[in-house]
Amino acid sequence: MKKKISFSGKGSRADIGNMTIYRMLPNRYTDAVGPFVFLDHIAPTVHEVNATAKKAGTGAHPHRGIATLTYILNGEAEHFDSKGHHAKVGAGGIQWMKAGNGIIHDENLTPDAHDKDRLTHAFQFWINLPAQHKAEPPQYLAIRANGVPQQILNDSAGWIKVIAGGYDHLHSAIPDYSKQFIYHLHLEAGKQFSLDTEDGLEYAAFLPELGATINDSAFDAGEFIEFDRNGGTILIVNKNTVAMDIVLFGGEHYTEPIVAEGPFVMNSHLEIADAYKDFFAGKYGTINYG
Repeated sequence: MKKKISFSGKGSRADIGNMTIYRMLPNRYTDAVGPFVFLDHIAPTVHEVNATAKKAGTGAHPHRGIATLTYILNGEAEHFDSKGHHAKVGAGGIQWMKAGNGIIHDENLTPDAHDKDRLTHAFQFWINLPAQHKAEPPQYLAIRANGVPQQILNDSAGWIKVIAGGYDHLHSAIPDYSKQFIYHLHLEAGKQFSLDTEDGLEYAAFLPELGATINDSAFDAGEFIEFDRNGGTILIVNKNTVAMDIVLFGGEHYTEPIVAEGPFVMNSHLEIADAYKDFFAGKYGTINYG
């Protein structure tokens, strides 16, 4: 039986600097899918040669109570934070930062110097931490493209990458605090992919650049699709004349209260107030750019 679709829609614009951003989550229908409370699609952008020194980013800013996960499809992301972490991750790689009890970070996306197309394209997810982990110290993890598990699909249908969670015998190095998954599926023209789902888990999909037929319904590029919580199959068919990509994500329902304000996601308004108080008191530290 095919899984039912609860709703679909397109994100709202949330541009930052020279980045074109579509905010897919939260949206008018839901505040979370599994542990994921935020998804920004940093749309594909071609950068002019004379814009080499121009960085696309939000500048230094705090977080608390979440883990951020940035998946880079094109370009290079550079990360700095107030706990001394610094790394550059290129196309196909992942940056994961557990904000825990408070951190300041700065993340910039620029074209890869070796990419003649000068393209940037990325996703950023926020993973809501269970209450017991919101008070833990921050952590950071950089995963290069060759460290992201990938499986070639049967019948030359394409491939699937495991950005978070597990699929078949593959498992991402990103820590799990509850059951979670992010898959990047690349499907060749005329091919299809079927995913058997698990009862009770929450599932969503996003089509970044091309449309697809999902469980017999046609969806356009830029659409966010959420499924019901009953078990069933998700069948994706690529009727385009070229290969297409889709992001599938979700996981276990977050059962604790969710209170989000600005860069903080906590379990109560008092905890939000404490997050701001500690930030303004300088307890998150400062970034040393070296």
